[in-house]
This record gives sequence, structure tokens and C-alpha cells, in this order.
Amino acid sequence: MTDQHTPVDTSHTDLVTGGVDTHKDTHTAAALNALGQLLGTQTFPATHTGYTALTRWLTGFGTLEAVGVEGTHSYGTGLTSHLTDHGIQVIEVNQPDRHTRRRKGKTDTQDAINAAHAVQSGRATTTPKTSTGPATSTAVLRTVLTSAVKARTAALNQLDSLIVTAPTTLREHLTGLPRRALITTCARLRPTHDLTCPTAATKTALRRLAHRIHRLTTEIDQAKAELTAVLDRVLPRTTALPGVGPDTAAQLLITAGDNPHRITTDAAFAHLCGTAPIPASSGRRDRHRLNRGGDRQANAALYRVVIVRLRHCPRTRAYLARRTAEGLPKRHIIRCLKRYVTREVFHALTTDMTHLATTT
Repeated sequence: MTDQHTPVDTSHTDLVTGGVDTHKDTHTAAALNALGQLLGTQTFPATHTGYTALTRWLTGFGTLEAVGVEGTHSYGTGLTSHLTDHGIQVIEVNQPDRHTRRRKGKTDTQDAINAAHAVQSGRATTTPKTSTGPATSTAVLRTVLTSAVKARTAALNQLDSLIVTAPTTLREHLTGLPRRALITTCARLRPTHDLTCPTAATKTALRRLAHRIHRLTTEIDQAKAELTAVLDRVLPRTTALPGVGPDTAAQLLITAGDNPHRITTDAAFAHLCGTAPIPASSGRRDRHRLNRGGDRQANAALYRVVIVRLRHCPRTRAYLARRTAEGLPKRHIIRCLKRYVTREVFHALTTDMTHLATTT
């Protein structure tokens, strides 16, 4: 632990606001008094002992009102849980924008001070997601599933590329086969031991890629089954909504977090997912524009729900026909539908999580 600033006079420090810049190995903390004056900064190790020392250091200046933490869902996850368990209010703070950093520079100490100022000024108000429930479990399982899918896609692309450049006889033997038959055929290839021969080397590479694809497919099927079992238990109402499959429900649960009640309204959830229209009026023009902020993965999940409903849901298709007759372009209709779906998902999600909390 290292001191970086000498504390100022603490005669007016009954109320203290903290700020923390988090990193993998260390966390730098800053303390401000009620007037916004810097009381001191100090660096602590990112361990349980360090969290305890950081908390003791902040509370030593007076009554700790709130702590702004950068990276509450990455490097600051452990600290956030520690502070919350000790009854200290934690506010999620975004990194300073580039304009601020160009003017004031970039250091861990300055970032910690900026985090404290963001809380004190009211610029930062977001309650961080907790990491103690099914949303965290879903995120972990989905990370493994996503990486396996990406690896299988890469292997399939490599398989196709090798077939294109394979010796003529081998290429003609494999070209035109359906995907499943192609992988099975490649897995059964028996190359000679002379790998200086291009045909033997290509057969060896294709055989290894086919076996890799088989292993990854098995892993993907197992991961999907595990994820589906978790979601069927945790989100029965959400997964029952039209067009909401396991992958979509998983992403929306991850976005909402284990404490979705921190999002008080469906409008706030829409802003979080980037589906709430943004006012863009000026002069005599009164209009709204597309919201390009929010969680883009959640936005994409809601888009998939809308596309599925446009194909299979009679009510959604009727809405499309009515709005099209009114002269609204299809892209605007899809934006409206995403907002409606966001409302449905929010209420189903919060109901599921409330029921889960009362039964566990």
C-alpha cells in the first residue's frame, strides 16, 4: 500500500465520498469530503486483505456515503461484492471520456479522483450488477459456449479452404458432399506416413480438423443443454414468450444482472438495451432518432425476437401490415416492435427473478 497524496484538513469530513480505479493486481482509492476536497489517495492490493484495508482506510475519514468504482463487472467485481456485503453503497462509474483525459491527463490516482467526483456530482448514479446469482452462472456458461462455437466455425472455414487447394483427386472426391457427410468422410481419411507428399499432408490436416469439429460439436451440444436447463428453471415466463429462445433469454438475463430490480422501469431497461428512442427535436421539428447506445448484444437479441415474430406471430404480422399501410418504413416498424418486446421481456424477467428470490 502506497500513499500518493497527503490528506488535507479533515475538520469538514463527516461525510466522505470514495472513488476507486480498479486494475488486475491493485486498486487505487481516493476520498473526498462533503465540499469536494481531496482527503487522500492510496493504492491497495486486489485481494481480500486489500479490500478490507481499503474499506477501513475510507471509513477512517468519516461517514462513508458512497463509493464510485470503475469496472464493477470486471477488475472491480471482488471489491464491489466486499463493499456491498459491508452495507456500503457502490455506484458504477464509467471511464472518463477522451476529452477529459486530454485536459487532465491519465493516471490511476486521477481516475480514482474522477470516480469520486462523478458520484458526488450526480453524474454517476447506476447501481452495479451483483455477481451472486443465475445471471453470473449464465454468463460463465455462455462464454464457454460462445468460444466453442467460434472455434468450430474457424475449423470449418479452415476445412473448406484446405479442400479448395487440395490435390485434384482429393478435391473432386470431397467437393459437393453435404456438410455432415463431408466431416465424416474427412474423419475417415487414411493418409500415408510420408508427409512430404502433399496429398498425405492434406489428408492428415483434414482428418485432424474433422476430429476437432466432432469434439467441438459435442462440447457445444453439452453446453447448450446445460444452459437450457438453467434458463428453464430460472426464467420459465421469459423463455415462454414468443420468439425468446435459450440464447436470447441468456443474453437478456446477463444484461439485466442478478438484481434486475435496480432497473426500476421498462423505459430504463429499454435505454439499457438501446431500444428507447432518443429525442432529436430542434426548432419546429419534433422527432426522435435511433438509440445507438446501450448493450448492443441485448439489442441484437431483441432484434432476433422481432424477426422471429414477424415470421410466425399473427399479431406481429398484423401490426406490420397496419403500420405499413400508414406509410411507416419497415426499419421504423422493427424499432417500434423492439421497444414493445423490451417491455414484455422486462416484466417477465423481473417476475421470474422475484419468484426465484422468494423460493430460494
